[in-house]
Amino acid sequence: MRKRDLLTPIGITLGFIMIMLAIIAKGGSSGASSFLDISSIFIVIGGLVASMLINFKMEQIKLTNKIIGEAFHKNDQRLPELIGLFIRLSERARREGILALENELEEVEDTFIRKGILLAVDGIEPEVINDIMNAEITAVEDRHYKGRTLIEKAGEYAPAWGMIGTLVGLVLMLNNLQDPATLGPSMAVALLTTLYGTVLANLVFVPMANKLESKSEEEIFIKQIIIEGVIGVQSGQNPRILEEKLGAFLPKETKKKQQEAEQGFVEESMNEA
Repeated sequence: MRKRDLLTPIGITLGFIMIMLAIIAKGGSSGASSFLDISSIFIVIGGLVASMLINFKMEQIKLTNKIIGEAFHKNDQRLPELIGLFIRLSERARREGILALENELEEVEDTFIRKGILLAVDGIEPEVINDIMNAEITAVEDRHYKGRTLIEKAGEYAPAWGMIGTLVGLVLMLNNLQDPATLGPSMAVALLTTLYGTVLANLVFVPMANKLESKSEEEIFIKQIIIEGVIGVQSGQNPRILEEKLGAFLPKETKKKQQEAEQGFVEESMNEA
């Protein structure tokens, strides 16, 4: 199930708020207006868009909104629930046969799990199932890498175009040293383009690319667990053995909580008896 990841918009908003508060604290509300320069925006944003168009194919550029959107969403896939699903599938497969799992697919939303179970129901060998599902993982990794590269390149180009704007501003300033009235605007272009490019890179693009990488690693990790679960169910492993095998993927904190919950349940049952 996909949910909104509020940390991304909160982080970006908080970063801009802190910058604005720092500006207002030193220069007041009137000083904040001096940090808005249309020429600097044109140089950074326009140059960034131009570089992206040169660097990527149009098919990739069209996916920009979708790729950015991934940083604002998360898959709410919890390992204990996932392991519990495979334990239930394993118990039913041993009790009623592997073909009975087709009825379970109606309750499974994850397409990767559905595909694995269908392969198991079709009687595909475990080695072949492993190869097929790992091939899909490789394709997912490649797709995620290409999408993440687009954001990473934006993080590289934004500061570069900020520096280009700085050079433009310095050239304008040096060409008009005889006119003191032009020094301020030219220097503003020189400094603000660097500020805009640096903020875009370090507050938006680079953190977003890192989050996408982290999300990709997490998704691949979950898919590896799913493969182990599907093969365990297909090969008819004992549910308790499968639970121990998949439980090895759980973080120590989660294992500890489960053990404490199980121990508390046992003690409660003994007290009732």
